[in-house]
Amino acid sequence: MRIAMVSEHASPLAALGGPDAGGQNVYVAQLSKALARRGHLVTVYTRRDAPEPPDRVPFGPGVTVEHVPAGPARPVPKDDLPEHMPAFGAHLARRWTEQRPHVVHAHFWMSGLASLAGSRGLGIPVVQTFHALGTVKRRHQGAEDTSPPERIDVERRIGRECGRVMATCTDEVYELTAMGVPPERTSVVPCGVDTGEFSPEAAPDDFPAGDGGRRFRHRLLAIGRLVPRKGFDQAIAALAEVPGAELLIAGGPEPALLDSDPEARRLRRLAGELGVADRVRLLGAVPHERMPGLIRGADLVLSTPRYEPFGIVPLEAMACGVPVVATGVGGHLDSVADKVTGRLVPPGDPGALARAVNELTGSPELLRRYGEAGRKRALARFSWERVADGAEQVYAQVVASHRVPTGAIR
Repeated sequence: MRIAMVSEHASPLAALGGPDAGGQNVYVAQLSKALARRGHLVTVYTRRDAPEPPDRVPFGPGVTVEHVPAGPARPVPKDDLPEHMPAFGAHLARRWTEQRPHVVHAHFWMSGLASLAGSRGLGIPVVQTFHALGTVKRRHQGAEDTSPPERIDVERRIGRECGRVMATCTDEVYELTAMGVPPERTSVVPCGVDTGEFSPEAAPDDFPAGDGGRRFRHRLLAIGRLVPRKGFDQAIAALAEVPGAELLIAGGPEPALLDSDPEARRLRRLAGELGVADRVRLLGAVPHERMPGLIRGADLVLSTPRYEPFGIVPLEAMACGVPVVATGVGGHLDSVADKVTGRLVPPGDPGALARAVNELTGSPELLRRYGEAGRKRALARFSWERVADGAEQVYAQVVASHRVPTGAIR
């Protein structure tokens, strides 16, 4: 099967940790590789944001990344990209007229917009994964939401016009239904984790001890981009009620640039106000290859966002056999089994977070049991091979039900 992956702002080639580089990049990269291992031919279409790379770049056997000329060849914040989607869609139409893919899988709402435009009249079914919905972002960010005003209406239209919405969690299906997208037009296929790379066998990476070489009884770890919605401030507030523990926060800019990062400064200021500055360490960007070892060196991984469309960090922790304490939002409700692989706590409640952390760190047996259960759950439900199983089923269904118009180029 020829599969076109459209990911307008999240290239699988991008370095993770930047303002618009995160879970979607990982998802597109890993799913493309998993599908290619099954014999499919995958082309990932992403916007050209630099003049240097070739138009087409091999990305492992069976996968090619194609840079689409749409807007300036430089980084552009994703909220400023909608005006360039007509050019993106026109490029897709030209390419797909030359060689028609069997199915298109669009990632994020702007990719869906471009994909529907590019496939129009060619008889190519489009599968849509939103990764995040405008209704959720607007609800939680309010006036701080910088999304284009048309986003929610466009997402609603995409949900009704595409062949199928591939939601990443049950909570997203509820949200889509409230938007007017019939639930029978959605299938749930979660995000995944590389269970070979992230495993209990990963050698713990013991990052240098903090000020004065002080060692603590327990190490807590939080991972993600340094943005307020990730809720690192809640983890810091909880730490004030967890004696004898340190908190490492991995993510954001390179360590040398943390002093100029607004969120890093805010978190350090909060730690000082709460009297835990000596127990909080911001690591900045951590190379991907060190992440499994960093996780294995922690007693607990904390995932504390105010909202989370899915959340890959809990999967990485469970795959490494490390228990998770996570806020009960979005994809966490599907991925973290409460009182089996970790704990779910209300968002914005550092007291509840602290109580869960204290209970788990106070019981080596609970930590061991939750860690083992997390590994089993990751293998059973969240390996990229399982994700590829789900995606293949959705692709086959939409291809079988989609009618190819007479004269369409195959």
